[in-house]
Amino acid sequence: MIVQERREAFRAVLAGRAVVRPGSVYDALSARIAEDLGFEIGILGGSAASLAILGDPDLVLITLSELAEQVRRITRAGRLPVMVDADHGYGNALNVRRTVQELEAAGAAALTIEDTLLPQHYGEAKPQLISLDEGVGKIEAAIDGRNDRSLVIFGRTGAASITSLDDAIVRARAYEGAGVDALFFTGLRRRDELAAIAAATRLPIMLGTVDGDLDDDAFLAAHRVRIANQGHAPIAAAIAAVHATLKALREGRKPKDLAGLPAAELTRQVTREAEMKARVARWLGGRP
Repeated sequence: MIVQERREAFRAVLAGRAVVRPGSVYDALSARIAEDLGFEIGILGGSAASLAILGDPDLVLITLSELAEQVRRITRAGRLPVMVDADHGYGNALNVRRTVQELEAAGAAALTIEDTLLPQHYGEAKPQLISLDEGVGKIEAAIDGRNDRSLVIFGRTGAASITSLDDAIVRARAYEGAGVDALFFTGLRRRDELAAIAAATRLPIMLGTVDGDLDDDAFLAAHRVRIANQGHAPIAAAIAAVHATLKALREGRKPKDLAGLPAAELTRQVTREAEMKARVARWLGGRP
C-alpha cells in the first residue's frame, strides 16, 4: 500500500459514520501488531514518542528530526495508516511548515498541530495557549507546507480545559476557516460540551479523552466524533513487561523459566519471517 492509499484510508475513517479507536503505536513492531489485529488507524502520541526515543516524559524534548525518523521506521514496517502528534510544530509558523513537510515525507497519514504554548515557559505552573492569531497562522503554514493534499491535518486545541468552552469553539471555527481537515479537542468531560462544539462546527472531530458519560459510541458518532483516543497503554505495558523480565533474570531465573514470553509463531508473524525467507530464497539462493 503506497503512502497516498494510507492517507485515503484515513480520510475514509473521517468520512464514515462510526467511531474508531486508534491503536497506540511507538515503533515498527507495535505498528505491525496493531495492523495484524485489525486496527483501522494507528497513533504515535507525543508521550509514546518521547518514551520510545528518549526514555523521557512528555516535555517536548525530542526534536523534529528524531520524530520524523521514528515515523519513517514505523511506516516502512507495514501498511497501517498512522496519525502523528506533531505537538506545537516545533516552533513558530515557519517551523510548523517544515514539520509538515518532514512528517509528510516520512509517511504520516495524518498529523496534529496544537495551540498549546510549548515548551512550558519559566514560571508557568499550568498549561497556557498561544494567541488565536498565532494559532491560525500556524494552521495556515501547515496547510501551505503540505504537498500531498491527501495528508490529513488536524487543528488541535485544549482550550476547553485551559480557558473556556467558548474559547475552544472560537478557536475551532477559526482553524476550520484556515483549512484544517478535522478538529481535535482535549479536555472535554461532559456531553453538553461536545454537543455545543458539534453544533458550532462542521468538520470531523477527534477526542483526546473519552470517559464517563462521553464513553458512548452512539452519542459520539451522532456528534461527528470519528476518532476517540484510548490512551497509550501499549508502551506502558511494554515497560512493565521488560521490567519484569529483566528483574527475573537479574534475580537468577533461567530464560526458559520466564513467564509472559511470546510464542515462537507470534514472533515469526510480527517479524514477517516467512516473507523474508522467501526473499532470501529468491535473491540469495537460500532455502525458503
